[in-house]
Formats: sequence, C-alpha cells, structure tokens
Amino acid sequence: MIETIYIARHGFRLNWINTNWKSPTGLPRDPPLAAYGEVQAQELAAYFLALPEEKRPTIILSSPYYRCLQTSKPTSQALEVPIYVEHGLSEWYSPVAPGTGLHPRPSSATVMQTYFSEIDPSWSSIWYPTRRGEDVEALHERANGVLDLLITEVEKRFGVKHKNILLVSHAATVIVLCRALLAQPDLPLRVGCCSISELSRKSNAAGVLGAWEAKDLASGSHLKEGASRDWGLEDIQIANGKVISDQGVPGTQEEEDNCGPQIHRSSL
Repeated sequence: MIETIYIARHGFRLNWINTNWKSPTGLPRDPPLAAYGEVQAQELAAYFLALPEEKRPTIILSSPYYRCLQTSKPTSQALEVPIYVEHGLSEWYSPVAPGTGLHPRPSSATVMQTYFSEIDPSWSSIWYPTRRGEDVEALHERANGVLDLLITEVEKRFGVKHKNILLVSHAATVIVLCRALLAQPDLPLRVGCCSISELSRKSNAAGVLGAWEAKDLASGSHLKEGASRDWGLEDIQIANGKVISDQGVPGTQEEEDNCGPQIHRSSL
C-alpha cells in the first residue's frame, strides 16, 4: 500500500514577470516557468534526492500543464522515476461566462512526451475536469473523486511497488487534495511555489479519504528563498456568494468536453 503522499505546487511562472511570454505548447494559459521557477524545481529535486532511499517517491503523477511537467522533470531525472500525466490534477478554472467558449485542455501524455521524454504515456488519466469550469464545491468534489480512484488504481496496477508517490499540481488543486486526504474540508492552507506537503497513511486506516495525517503542509523550508507567491482559496473573487465567472477560449463552444471519471470504482 501507498504509505506517503508528497504534494508539490509548480514553480514560479514566467507570465508573472513577463507579459510577452509564449506558450511552448501553443495552448492558451499554459506558461512555462521563469528562470527562478526552474531553480525552485531543481531545489525540489535536491530535497527528494537527499531523503533516505526508502522515503523517496518512486512515481510522479503530474498535472498536464507545462509548468507542472517542467517542475517534475528535475526530480524525475534525479530519482530516475517516471512521470505519469494525470489530468485530474489539472489547474482550477472558475465557471465559464456564458457564450465565451470553454477552458483549454492540455494534450495527451503521448503528445506531451515530445516535450518531456521523462513521461511514461502508459498511464491513462483517470479523471478529466470539465472545460466549463468549477465552483469551489465542484473543485472539492473533483479532488475527492480523483484521489479515491487514483490511490486505488496505483495500488491495483503496481501492487506494493510504490510506497511513496509525488503529486505535482496547482495551488487551488493542492489545497483541496490536502483537505480531502485529511478529511478537513475547511482546512486553512496557503500554498507557495514548489512547496511540499507530506501526508502519511494512518496505521490500520481504511479507504482513502481521511486516512492520512499531515507530517508537513505547504513547507518551503527546502527552498533557499522559501515558498514564494503563496495563494489560498480566500483569495478568489466572489460576487453574490458565488465565484466570479471566467472567460473561455473564443471559438471553442462546440468542442468536446469529455469530463469526470474515466474509470469506475467497481472496476478496480
């Protein structure tokens, strides 16, 4: 069984300091890391490499966005472990404004492998977020569903091979993942770039959700300059009690929105 789950946020984004950035993949809203973010990703790898071998993650499951894969790469290389692309760990977008299109969706693992050779495309994503966006409640529901399927699928597919896994994602998604694993839906948490959360399975715990205890949450102690640009769900914009809607990508209204679980608990 999986004993430890590490959860890291991606590094510092280029678009935060450069308005003329270009997406390496051509996907809208998919900026790469800034040079500072690349340094953070190297520091993340150095942290995991310095752990005793029995504590290091032996598998990385990453959001398909370029900045997360770019953050995962140094750790993958340092530990010689594969990166599996999991769309269920994707960025959070608030609901699209009517008539503005859908949110972008990154390409498949096979396509992303052309950018990152460390990707093992044999993993098929177990969840796709809706391209129509999510309110906060739906984001929590996604985290609960993804984790319940993901942990079970890793253990079913690999047996006892992976006791420690690393998830690489985005601030909002990291927060709800931690809340789900701890069964604390109101847990106050702010997550900085390349911060690490470490959660250990409780002895004799059953199931997935709530079966973990936090050893560390959103720690930046492994980073020379600490975990920068922290973010929390309290930072979202609310109007009339609801998350303010976001703009979709123009011209995508009729594109496919295959979303939700891609496997079912009963088949595991």
